[in-house]
Amino acid sequence: MIQDIKITFLGTADAIPTARRNHTAILLSYANENILVDCGEGTQRQFRLAGLNPLKLTRILITHWHGDHVLGLPGLFQTLAFQGYNKTLHLFGPKGTKKYVDEVLNTFVFAGKLDVKIEEVSNKKFFETKDFYLEAKSMSHGCPCNAYCFVKKGSLRIDKAKLKKAKITPGPILQEIKQGKDIIFNGKKFKAKDLTYKADEKKICFVLDTKLNPDVVDFAKNSDLLISEAGFSSELEEKANEYKHLTSKQAAEIAKKAKVKKLVLTHISQRYEKNLGKILNEAKKYFKNSFLVKDLDVVKI
Repeated sequence: MIQDIKITFLGTADAIPTARRNHTAILLSYANENILVDCGEGTQRQFRLAGLNPLKLTRILITHWHGDHVLGLPGLFQTLAFQGYNKTLHLFGPKGTKKYVDEVLNTFVFAGKLDVKIEEVSNKKFFETKDFYLEAKSMSHGCPCNAYCFVKKGSLRIDKAKLKKAKITPGPILQEIKQGKDIIFNGKKFKAKDLTYKADEKKICFVLDTKLNPDVVDFAKNSDLLISEAGFSSELEEKANEYKHLTSKQAAEIAKKAKVKKLVLTHISQRYEKNLGKILNEAKKYFKNSFLVKDLDVVKI
């Protein structure tokens, strides 16, 4: 069975939250993995509102150490420790992450114990299983900052309808078919290519907080889903560049150049809270398949 990749937008605000938008946090769920990208203030409460259990977290990816992306970590750590989180929590981030996490853990008096394994990553594939891998790319935001990609690998899948038509019953022989090997069943030869199909690779790219830079298009190339910050409209491009952020137009142009399938805009400034159409409509002018999310929205691919 092909499993969906589920993206839950726990927080979609920028540096200052609003009554309707919490600080940035995005949860990617696939199979037994629950990967949290950033952990803004109030994230653990957003878990509850979304009906999600933080004890199922497997990894945390920190894009950078500005407060609106990490101030939820102390509270989340405390809850996990208090409730007996019994796994190793793998946390990845840019240069400086180990120092900052150690300082968080040493600042507060935690009830219980929490095993956090910290790894600083940039410009590389840093985690891989037989099903997927994670990549990091350094961005330009005035401090060490990463964009991340989650890539579900393409794989050979058995076509159950064709299997049934050929009257091949389940058993150890299925493993040979999955490996692309031709088989002999009940004295008859079957080619693996006639019983299988190729499930395409799926790529989700997270670009949260960066100014426009030469690497972002290449990193997002051919993404099925590009999740990008869009804190400013194009009329404030100069201010966006000053604060090292993207405009919605720039995000859309990145999506177009990178040939992504779908663009999701997040990290929305409070200045647009009553005029969200300004951000979305601007993006749609340059990349039609653009969407703007709100807190607790879910996207599946």
